[in-house]
Parts: sequence; C-alpha cells; structure tokens
Amino acid sequence: MEEEMDRHPLDTIKKLDPEFFDFVVQSSERAYADGALSAKTKYLIAMALDAAHGAVGGVASLARQATKHGASKDEIMEALHVANYLSGVGSVYTASFGLAEVFK
Repeated sequence: MEEEMDRHPLDTIKKLDPEFFDFVVQSSERAYADGALSAKTKYLIAMALDAAHGAVGGVASLARQATKHGASKDEIMEALHVANYLSGVGSVYTASFGLAEVFK
C-alpha cells in the first residue's frame, strides 16, 4: 500500500498518453487554484464528493491536500457531515477507510 501511495494515480495514463496526462494535470491545477473559493475549500468539496462516490484513495489524497492548504480535522469532518447528509452513511464508511491513512 505504501508503494501505491508513492505513485501518481495516473502513472499508467502518463505512460500511455503523456499529452493527455499533461492536460489532466493542468486541468487539476486550474480547478484547485485559489479563486472565489480557496484551494482549501475546493479540496474539502472534492474530498466529500469522493467519499460520496466510494473513492477511498481519493478521500485520503484530497484530505492530505486539504490539510496542506490549512484544513483542520474539524473542517474535514464537517465536509463529511455534508457528504453523509446528501449521499448517506456509505460516504462515512468510505471516509473512515481513507482518513485512516491520513490520521494514523
């Protein structure tokens, strides 16, 4: 698992289609850049969406990014309260598995 976390999740795409990989990375950089919403807020939104969609690895990665941009554990949990309200308890289970990697 540790080796997987060291790899970029799109390494296979990078190998198969470097130009497409660059496009995806640039899109990501634009999406998470500070604007009307802070990068921290955007990472919290994305983390809640990944929790709602069952993406454990996404929750872990985005929670790490959110904390790097100043999000507290309380802010992370509040974002997950919204995911739970809108998507149900499955998002909480997903988040629990993802956050176990972040908050050991």
